[in-house]
Amino acid sequence: MVAQCGREITSNPLSWFQSFSQSQATMVGRGFHFLDSKCSSYASHSYFFILSLIVVYYITQASSLDCKSQNISSKYQHCGIHLDGVHDLDCFGKHNLPGKKKCEWKPGNGTSEKTYTLIIQQQDKKYCKATYNITGISTQINLFESYNMSVEVFENSESTNCTKAVFRGSPKSLLRCGPPYKVSFGRHSGRLVVNVSWQKEDTKAITYYFVRYKALGSLSWSKSPMKSQNGEICTVENLNSSLVYTAQIQCDTNEKCSQCAWSEVYTIPSELTTQPVIVSLNLTDIAMSRPTNQDQRLLYLTWKFPTKDLYDGYYVTIGKASGEAYEWMKTTQPEITLILSYSAYHLNISAVNNASTSPAVSQEIPQRQDMPSMGAGKLNVTVHSNTSFTIYWKDNLIKECVCYSVEYMKKGHKAAYMPFYQNTNNYRTLSPLPEPLEPYKRYNITLHTRTDKETCNMKHVNNSERTYGSTQFYFIEGSPVSAPTNISSYTVTLNSVVLQWSSIPEEDIRGFLLGYIIYYTEYNPGGTNTERNITVDPTLNSYELGDLKGGTAYKVQISGFTQAGAGVRNTESIFKTKSEGLSNLSGVVTVFAVVAILLIFGSPIIKRAKVILWPSIPNPGKSNALQKIIGPCELELLESINTLKAEEWDTYSLQIVEKEDVIPASTLPLYHAFEDEEDSPESSCNWMQRDTEDASGGISPVFTAETFLDIQRTNPQSSPFAFSSEYTTMELFQQGIPQGMSANTSVTQATESKPEDTDSTLGKFSTSPVLDSKEIFRIL
Repeated sequence: MVAQCGREITSNPLSWFQSFSQSQATMVGRGFHFLDSKCSSYASHSYFFILSLIVVYYITQASSLDCKSQNISSKYQHCGIHLDGVHDLDCFGKHNLPGKKKCEWKPGNGTSEKTYTLIIQQQDKKYCKATYNITGISTQINLFESYNMSVEVFENSESTNCTKAVFRGSPKSLLRCGPPYKVSFGRHSGRLVVNVSWQKEDTKAITYYFVRYKALGSLSWSKSPMKSQNGEICTVENLNSSLVYTAQIQCDTNEKCSQCAWSEVYTIPSELTTQPVIVSLNLTDIAMSRPTNQDQRLLYLTWKFPTKDLYDGYYVTIGKASGEAYEWMKTTQPEITLILSYSAYHLNISAVNNASTSPAVSQEIPQRQDMPSMGAGKLNVTVHSNTSFTIYWKDNLIKECVCYSVEYMKKGHKAAYMPFYQNTNNYRTLSPLPEPLEPYKRYNITLHTRTDKETCNMKHVNNSERTYGSTQFYFIEGSPVSAPTNISSYTVTLNSVVLQWSSIPEEDIRGFLLGYIIYYTEYNPGGTNTERNITVDPTLNSYELGDLKGGTAYKVQISGFTQAGAGVRNTESIFKTKSEGLSNLSGVVTVFAVVAILLIFGSPIIKRAKVILWPSIPNPGKSNALQKIIGPCELELLESINTLKAEEWDTYSLQIVEKEDVIPASTLPLYHAFEDEEDSPESSCNWMQRDTEDASGGISPVFTAETFLDIQRTNPQSSPFAFSSEYTTMELFQQGIPQGMSANTSVTQATESKPEDTDSTLGKFSTSPVLDSKEIFRIL
C-alpha cells in the first residue's frame, strides 16, 4: 500500500495534491492535516518532503477552490461596482484551446498593492469555481463550452473598499483572433501595401482582414474599410503621397474567430518621392606595403536629401558590376567610406522610412584601367580552347592568400567571373567557362586576391578584395579588316616627306597590333615601278619618308599587321617632292619680294621714324600762305609801301577803326566769296589793288604794331575772317589784313552816307610812325 501510494504521489504530485486537498485536507494556519489514514500511516519522510514543497507552492500562488458550498452572495455582498474600482473585465479564448479562457481586467484607482478574487459560475450556479489571491490583472480559467458563464472579479475583497466587475457570455462566442503579431507598411505611387503577420495559433484561422485609415489629424475614418486579398496582404489605392496616414487592422470574423477587435493605431509616414543627390565622390589609391603590390582604393562618398520629408536613414547597396556579390548597408549619415579593389562597381543610395523607400540615385565606380600593375608582366594567359584557358601569375601569392577571383570581359560587355581556391601553384586552369570565348575579340582579364577563406565566394564587398594585376588576350587573332585613315603629307622637301595618319579602331584590328607597313612607289600611270615598304612601330602615327627623288610624284598606302598577318590597305594617296629648279626660283622670288617691300614701304617708315625721333622746326618763310602773298604781288606791294613811305615819313597817322565782332548773316555770301577768291594769286593781287585804290580815294589804312596786337588779342573764333595756318605769325598777318580791309570799307561807307557822323566813328589816335617795308616784313 505504501508503494502504491508513493507511485501515485510521485507520478503527478501537483494533480494528486490538488485532488487530495479538495477532498481530504483542511487548512489550519499555514499547514495541512492529512486525514486519510491509508497513506499517512505508511508515508515516508521523502514523501513528506515532496508534500511540503507542494504546500509552499500553493500558499505563494493564487489558489482555486470549489465555491459551490459557500454562500458567495453573503460573503462579497459589501463589494459593488464603482467607477474608481476594478473595471473592464473581459474573457476570451482561442479556437485551438477549447474549455480554456483568459480573463483580463483593469485595476481601480485605489492602493497600489491589490489582490483579486475571481469567481466563475455556470449551469445556474451548479458549477462554481473561485480563484483567490490573484496579484496580476489576468488569469486563465477552465469552463464548460456548452453552458453560459458568469464571471466576477473582486478587488480588495477582504477590505471595506471592495469593488467588483462582472462579465457574462457564452464560451462558444468568446473565440478571439488577433491582434496582429507584426505589421509592415509600404508606400509607392499613391498606393499603400499592408503586410500582416498573426500569432501562430491565429494564422490558420484568419482568412481575411480589414484596414481602415484616415489622414493624420482627421476626425473620421475611411467610409468603408478595405478588405485584404488574403490573410497577409492588403492594398489601398489612391492615397495622397505627401500626407501622413493612421490605420487600424481587424480580422474578418468566422466560426473560429467570433471576436475580432481593432488593433492599435499605426502611423504611416508620407511617401518619399525624391532621390538623394550625390555631392562628392573621391577615389584614392591605398599604398600597399606588401611585396606583391596588391592594390585597393578608398572610396569616400557624400550625398544629401533635397526635401524635408520624414526619413529614418539611407540604404546603400554596393555590388560588383560582374554581379558576383552585393552588400546592403543602412546608415543614418549622408556619407560612407568603403575599401574596394580595382574592379568595377554599381552603387545605389535611397532614403527610407518605415513605410517608403525613395527612388535610388545610382553611381558607377569604373574599373581602374591605368593601374600600376597593368602591363607589368605579372599575368600571362594561355588559351586552350574557347571554353578553357590557364592564367599564370608572377609572384608566390600562396604565402599570403589562397582565395582568388578572375574577371574577364570584352570591351563594352559585362564581365564574367570565376572564383577559385589555390594553395599550391601560381597558376590555375579555368574550365569550363561560363560563356565560350569569341575569336578576334580582345579580352581584358584581372586577377583579384582574397585573404579570407570565407570570401572565396564573396559575401562582403567592403574591404574583402585586392587587385593583383591585369592583362589582355585573344582566343584567336586575325589580321586587321580596316586601314589607317586621314593620311596626310607635310614638310615636303626635295627628297623627303612626313606622313601622318589616324590609328585603326580596336574592334577592326582583331589582334595585337604589331606595327604599320608603308607601301610607296613612284607614280607612273603608263609604266611599272618597283614597290618599296617600310615597317613602323605601332605606337607611332607619323613617319618621315626619305631617300626620295626630287620633283617626283609618289603614291602611298598604309596597312596594319598583327600576328595573323597584314591587313587591308587604305586608298592610294599621291604626293610630289619639290624640284631643284623650283626651289632656286622660289628663293629668288622670296628675295625679290623682300626688296620690293622695302622699296615701297621703307621710305614712309623711315620718314615716320624721323618725325617721331627728330622733329624739325618749321620755317615761316617757306609757308604756302606767304608764297601766295609775296609771289605774284611782291612788286605791287613794295611799290605801294614805298609810296606811303615817301609821303608820310614824318607824319603821324590818324586811324579810324570800326570793329565788328560778328559778321552779319547778310554778309556771309560775301565772306565765302572772299575765301574762294583768296586762294588764287590773281585774287591776292586784286585785293592789293583794291587797297591801293581805296587809299588813293580816301583814308589810307595804316598797320601799326598796336593794330596787330589788338588783332592778336581778338578771339580768333569770333573774328569774321580768321584763317588757320600752321604758323602763328601767318595767322596774325592773315587776321590783320581782313580786319584793316573791313575797317576801311566801313569808314568809306560811313563817310559817303553820313558825313555829319564822322566823329562818332573815331576810334583812337595812333602816335606811332608809319611802318616801312622792313618793319612789316619783320612782323611777318
